Amino acid sequence: MSDKKIHAQPPEELTGIKLIDIPKKAVGTKAIKSALNHVFSETGVSKGISLLQNLNQINGFDCPGCAWPDPDEKRAFLAEYCENGAKAVAEEATKNRVSPLFFATHSVQEMSEWSDYKIGKNGRITHPMILREGSNNYEEISWKEAFNLIGKELNSLSSPDEAIFYTSGRTSNEAAYLYQLFVRQFGTNNLPDCSNMCHESSGSALSETLGIGKGSVTLDDFNHADLVIVMGQNPGTNHPRMLTALRDTKKNGGKIMTINPLPEVGLMNYVDPQNPLKWLGSGDKLTDLFLQVKINGDVALLKIILKLMKEKENKEPNTVFNHQFIKEKTHGVDEFLNDLDNYTIEELLPQTGLSIETIKEATELIINNDKIIICWAMGLTQHKNAVDNIRELVNLLLLKGSIGKKGAGTCPVRGHSNVQGDRTMGIWEKPKDSFLDNLEKEFNFKAPRKHGYDVVAAIEAMHKKEAKVFIGMGGNFISATPDTEYTAEALRNCNLTVQVSTKLNRSHLVHGKQALILPCLGRSEKDIQASGEQFVSVENSMGVVHQSNGHLSPSSSELLSEPAIVAGIAEATLKNSTTEWKSLVTNYDLIRNKIEATIPGFDNYNKRVRNKGGFYLPNNARDNNYTPTATGKANFTLNLPSDVALDNNQFMLMTIRTHDQYNTTIYGLNDRYRGVLNERRVIFMNPDDMKNQGLSKLDKVNLVSHFKGERRIANGFLVIPYSIPRQCTATYFPEANVLVPIQSKARISHTPASKTVIITVEKG
Repeated sequence: MSDKKIHAQPPEELTGIKLIDIPKKAVGTKAIKSALNHVFSETGVSKGISLLQNLNQINGFDCPGCAWPDPDEKRAFLAEYCENGAKAVAEEATKNRVSPLFFATHSVQEMSEWSDYKIGKNGRITHPMILREGSNNYEEISWKEAFNLIGKELNSLSSPDEAIFYTSGRTSNEAAYLYQLFVRQFGTNNLPDCSNMCHESSGSALSETLGIGKGSVTLDDFNHADLVIVMGQNPGTNHPRMLTALRDTKKNGGKIMTINPLPEVGLMNYVDPQNPLKWLGSGDKLTDLFLQVKINGDVALLKIILKLMKEKENKEPNTVFNHQFIKEKTHGVDEFLNDLDNYTIEELLPQTGLSIETIKEATELIINNDKIIICWAMGLTQHKNAVDNIRELVNLLLLKGSIGKKGAGTCPVRGHSNVQGDRTMGIWEKPKDSFLDNLEKEFNFKAPRKHGYDVVAAIEAMHKKEAKVFIGMGGNFISATPDTEYTAEALRNCNLTVQVSTKLNRSHLVHGKQALILPCLGRSEKDIQASGEQFVSVENSMGVVHQSNGHLSPSSSELLSEPAIVAGIAEATLKNSTTEWKSLVTNYDLIRNKIEATIPGFDNYNKRVRNKGGFYLPNNARDNNYTPTATGKANFTLNLPSDVALDNNQFMLMTIRTHDQYNTTIYGLNDRYRGVLNERRVIFMNPDDMKNQGLSKLDKVNLVSHFKGERRIANGFLVIPYSIPRQCTATYFPEANVLVPIQSKARISHTPASKTVIITVEKG
């Protein structure tokens, strides 16, 4: 079989674009109709209704999509989910099946020529499958043989560090805990995860400044905020239930400021899907002030705001800064304020693309309010200076004393439903010594202390043939990672690649010499072990740990749960482990007992997780306690604006999602909130930039990225004129991932800089 015939990228083909007017409001009846159409077409009406009735409800199952929290007490009877949440469970509960006969009929080469949408729509994988060396078709394999093969390959390595153990954010607490325990008993900390590619910059910045790598607010804080600032985020598509929280802020007298290169419909006007009386109305206006900042102009913008705040404080002492909070709780304010003098508004302003009048209006909003929440997502975290972005917004909150009190604080909005929980469970390549000490004491083994590979380092190690086995616990690694062709070469260098999955994706088609697909239960399915029916637990964006109970019959009798798969691999691999792996899986309470024994904050885990709505984990920043930092106080920091300089014919490209997409899963081909139907290969450009380039609407172009003299190309994109700042462009991933250089990453966090890609646009 020739690797050259296997496509690591989606096919370069157009599907028939249709442009419509951009809607003036989000959610409402169109969202309801879209959600129901997806669910009923995938599952049928009866099964679909049952799914939606149990989604995000007390004693129901947690949405496998985003990590936005559920209300602590009362859940909406009509719909405690969003449009994309409904799509996510429809994809998981689909009636379509990918059986051994399917794999016998369709070769890897053939499937690699399909779009990601077509690949995913084939349905649930029903049996463990193997692609043997030299073959072009997967074939059925028994679970025992699969586990033994993994154990054999792992034990044949020269060092445990030659294995990579990746984790997706949909993995439950119980599975993640067992997984990291197995990996560390095997002898490595090579535990890269999807956090490395999204909020690693947030965790790095928040840990340094506030002593915890998580946000500090609760859902209820939105009811008490004077001002919510939403930066680099599109909740209308990526976290639609967040719009309800923003509406509650407005309803209680608060203001909303939005800072983003694109004007996103969901942040402008919102129709509550849970209130039929409003379905036909004009909706609720959300954003009071919109700042259309240039891509990666955030530090420059924040520095201007901070300078204006300092200027007013100097003129009118004690009217802007919270001096008592600064004195009692913070460190480094003088150095920080002095550093602001190294920058002038005149040199910073061009980086923002904004008028000084607009920035002054934003500054007054901040000055005149004390209870401020700042929310952000990938628009801030995927830049070279991403950690600077987050630290600078923390500086603003510290000056105002807007943290550690009701209605104020940090709110990094996580993507995958348990990405935060996975990290809490120990899925991290740089574990703390105290955690390893606890594991050693509880499980009687010597834990590895050397830090492992993050995602970028793991890819580089596989590319250099320094890592030879890759195991993915969920996710779609090839489509989620940067530099697609480089990453594909890296995976092909492995002796064995293993994917634990529910559905077919492109990562099954870009593989090592041998490849395994291990099909697992979905979040919505019953998990029955020796002691009876089990539940799993997850942690949402705001640190609440709660149950998830599947209620559907499994898609296949051959499926295993993720904890059972981990236990099976561990039993086949570890020869001297004293851990009773199979026993732990008989009753997940036993796993939770081990979590309680080794991870702070999980006291009485099995009792508290059975409480209605679960329980909050400790959060020092929420409690206004910053002793875990290096100084014992909240730290002001010195941060750098973007150092990217564009030539006249160059553009900054950021990758984004469509409305019919969640991470790498493609639900459909529409992006209706941006007016694009039936097409993904598009690039949004400023109309004046198009004119200067001699481009017209729907011209076909190729995108070429430029990094340290290297040239990467993505062919066949249609140009769409759009409201976006000059020399800024946007297009969808994973189609554009090929343009993101493997070495282009954030300082400190090493997150791929997928929002800072320098390109030229060449007419096709």
